[in-house]
Amino acid sequence: MKRILYMVLFMAMNTPQLWAQSEFEGRKFEQMGTMLPTPNSYRTASGSPGPEYWQQKADYQIEATLDEEALTISGEETITYHNNSPETLRYLWLQLEQNMRRNDSDTYSTAPTSIDENMSKRQIKTIVGRDDDLGYNIEAVTDIEGQKLPYTINKTMMRIDLPEPLTSGDKISFKVKWHQNINDYTYDRARAGYEYFEKDGNHLFAIAMWFPRMAVYDDKEGWQNKQFLGRGEFALPFGDYDVKLTVPADHIVGATGELQNPEEVLTNKQLELFEKAKTASDPVIIVSQEEVEQKEKTKVKGRKTWRYKAENVRDFAFTTSRKLIWDAMGVDIEGRTVMAMSYYPKEANPLYGEYSTKVVAHTLKVYSKYTIPYPYPVAISVEANKGMEYPMISFNYGRPDEDGAYPDRLKHGMISVIIHEVGHNFFPMIINSDERQWTWMDEGLNTFVQYLAQKEWDPDFPSRRGPAEKIAPYMKGSKDTMVPIMTNSEQIKQFGNNAYGKPATALNILRETIMGPELFDYAFKEYCRKWAFRHPSPADFFRTMEEASAVDLDWFWKGWFYTTDNVDIDLANVKWYKYDAEIDIEKQENRKNKKNRNGDKPNPFEDYEYINIPIGEGGELFDGEKNYYEMTFKNKGGLVMPVILKLNYKDGSTEIKRIPAEIWRKNEQEVTKVFTLNKELSSVELDPFKETADVNTSNNTFPRQEETNKFDDFVNKSAD
Repeated sequence: MKRILYMVLFMAMNTPQLWAQSEFEGRKFEQMGTMLPTPNSYRTASGSPGPEYWQQKADYQIEATLDEEALTISGEETITYHNNSPETLRYLWLQLEQNMRRNDSDTYSTAPTSIDENMSKRQIKTIVGRDDDLGYNIEAVTDIEGQKLPYTINKTMMRIDLPEPLTSGDKISFKVKWHQNINDYTYDRARAGYEYFEKDGNHLFAIAMWFPRMAVYDDKEGWQNKQFLGRGEFALPFGDYDVKLTVPADHIVGATGELQNPEEVLTNKQLELFEKAKTASDPVIIVSQEEVEQKEKTKVKGRKTWRYKAENVRDFAFTTSRKLIWDAMGVDIEGRTVMAMSYYPKEANPLYGEYSTKVVAHTLKVYSKYTIPYPYPVAISVEANKGMEYPMISFNYGRPDEDGAYPDRLKHGMISVIIHEVGHNFFPMIINSDERQWTWMDEGLNTFVQYLAQKEWDPDFPSRRGPAEKIAPYMKGSKDTMVPIMTNSEQIKQFGNNAYGKPATALNILRETIMGPELFDYAFKEYCRKWAFRHPSPADFFRTMEEASAVDLDWFWKGWFYTTDNVDIDLANVKWYKYDAEIDIEKQENRKNKKNRNGDKPNPFEDYEYINIPIGEGGELFDGEKNYYEMTFKNKGGLVMPVILKLNYKDGSTEIKRIPAEIWRKNEQEVTKVFTLNKELSSVELDPFKETADVNTSNNTFPRQEETNKFDDFVNKSAD
């Protein structure tokens, strides 16, 4: 007998179908384990920086000149690099992102191309090559004494070989001199460059990625010297900046940091208005549209130098033009005044003047509540017909029609992009994730808080990303067009849905449905506190959210971030039972046969079946007055999620039942649950508030919609 049992067991274990099912069950609730990097003294198992955590620092002194006629920028920078790592460095890596615009860059050589009779000029140039000379022209790399340092340029990266090894705890200063042509961002759809206004013959410059910058060297990957292809953005170390910008004399300059020489570049009236703005409850116009229109006509000769300083930032960007209207107001962030400011051409009025700075102020307040108090002195929104972010300054869009009219769609789009780009000050400008590797860590987290800020601006704000039901069409799509969220930035398909929408929705579901706002908000703020002005990884985020909430979320990260599964829970069946210890079995069978006459499908809520467990064998635990409803759920989409039910009773009342996702822990494909109810049901709805991103709502009701009609007919006839 034992031998037969062993043989049966052996056959079952080696049957592919049974083995696959056994392997599948329980997999989603296993701990992530080796999926995450092993904790160490740099990054702990709690998601915190460890006792030996370190990061590098890079300080910059830059003097640059922008030539509006030649459309060039030239400069010289002194970089002081602090080696806080435990290792000795023999060379340094700098980023030259503008080199992605050279014809020999990997951006063009690796871009799939095809011929189409409706091709744009930009698409054609991707095939035949550019005829403009873009990218960095490095003139010199020297030590602080002016002695040449050997360097090697590899497309968008530059290695500087050090004359002596840079030991742990030491620092080195060196100089780089360069110049470059400025690109037309309206043609390139680029993050930065210039825009030419043909009607008045002036330019608006939104300048970023404009100087050679240090790459990140950290404990996770060493040098982050992955080539810049255009999508995966920037990984940068923190440092202090002292920047002198020489521009045409009638330009206004807005930049990262605080203006150091306002008396030299602003008029007395502008200085007075700026001081007034610090305590104003509404934006104060410092440079008016009337002033701008006059400057557009006269174009004063000569130059001025604007000096800005910024501490503990990872980058520096600026805008400059004679076209810039400027308004500002002070914002109280936990007792400290932060200047919310906007710069915009007259083409953006009246929309920008009415909303932009107010939206900046609102964003700072809401993000400070959910993350950390905004630490910088200013936050700027520049209307540059795009959406892009840098420390303390962002380039956004929002231009009405020529007559000043604008639809609500444009207004909401502008408000949305300003919240998003200003919000990037927190992710990744302060909580400094590696954008070159993980787009979702800045775009996804930022889009999530953006959604909260939109709802606090207007509870009825038409948010595109954040609500669970908005992501369902994407998740329902073909698996061939998707990749997991945990995919390198350059390999992502459907970039907006994958890197913005899906992670933002996942966090919204985590907050509202799984953890609850109180637990989620505490853990999320703790993550922001731990990693402000540091370099977090995905594992640091995952671990902190669990460690600070006492909620096991490994199943959630695995399903939402590491797979392309979707949510499709089928409320497959409901059975209704009543208890009677002395049931007449024959009578029950006769009633069943009568109910099923003519081949009609029985309605489960028309009648019940009896539970027949004799008293003395546990039957006494049942209450004959109660209703027992056995419900069967099938997981058809793959993602395990909480089961949320709306119970509709025959007396017209309703009740919500919430069952945690762990109900699936022993069988991820099908579970059955019995509910003990005082009243009789008329119907049941699954995910009634559309909060789990269920991709198929046709199987979320019982009876099914078409069956409900039959039930209504039955009730009406009974009432007669």
